[in-house]
Amino acid sequence: MPEPYIAGVKDRFARFAFVISEVAGAPRAFLVALALVVVWGLTGPLFHFSDSWQLVINTGTTVVTFLMVFLIQATQNRETRALHLKVDELIRSHRRARNTFTDLEHATDEELAELEAEFRKVRARATARAQAKSAGGTH
Repeated sequence: MPEPYIAGVKDRFARFAFVISEVAGAPRAFLVALALVVVWGLTGPLFHFSDSWQLVINTGTTVVTFLMVFLIQATQNRETRALHLKVDELIRSHRRARNTFTDLEHATDEELAELEAEFRKVRARATARAQAKSAGGTH
């Protein structure tokens, strides 16, 4: 398939996923889902709580859940990517920040562990200074 076609499909899917996640996350969507479940429950006696009656809710919720997982994940991936870019720009624009922190989401687990250890040491030093300062001020 031609590259522009694939890019167009990705763009349309991204917009569709965003709209659906916005609609599905609204209080009105919850109320509609709740109403459907209540109506389904109230119709139980009418259908004698049959297997078919139970199958309706089971199938419906399974299909909706299955599709929503992909839509929500696509939206979450896009939002996470945008957030990383924003943080990268803040790091890049700050004079004293280390530019090695940009694009950190692609670091190896070992690199992340080294940075975590470094920041634990920084925190320990800051805590020790704060304790020394408060101990010195109480005498």
